[in-house]
Amino acid sequence: MKMAIGIGNTLRRDDGAGIYVAKRLEGSGWTALDCGTAPENFTSVVRRAHPEILVLVDAAEMGLSPGEFRIIAKDAIRDVSIGTHHLPLTHLIDYLQDAAGCIVFVGIQPAVVQDGEGLTPEVMRGANDLVEILKKECFEALRPL
Repeated sequence: MKMAIGIGNTLRRDDGAGIYVAKRLEGSGWTALDCGTAPENFTSVVRRAHPEILVLVDAAEMGLSPGEFRIIAKDAIRDVSIGTHHLPLTHLIDYLQDAAGCIVFVGIQPAVVQDGEGLTPEVMRGANDLVEILKKECFEALRPL
């Protein structure tokens, strides 16, 4: 089973990119969770499901063009700005490490992270590209940061 966790705040424009991706994956062979800004509240769901692949998706300031996305290694998470969570993502990944066969964190470069709704066009394009890659399971197309 494949599971996607969308992380972010849809009321802060591009910070909702992870949630957008997760919602688009639902029903295409993926179980998707909209975790908002508190993914730690969904750890029991992940542990019960024990997915083969767990993909966490969130907006991340990586110094890239808006909409670009990258796999971010756990030890590199501290080097990027990921802002609206209560628990550091490294702790979440550590806690879930034995609950999934493989955990992948994908960051999407935001353009605007301010009050407002809806993704910017560049981020929506990037998020849609990421959805297609994940639906096709073309994981080799995901570049590392």
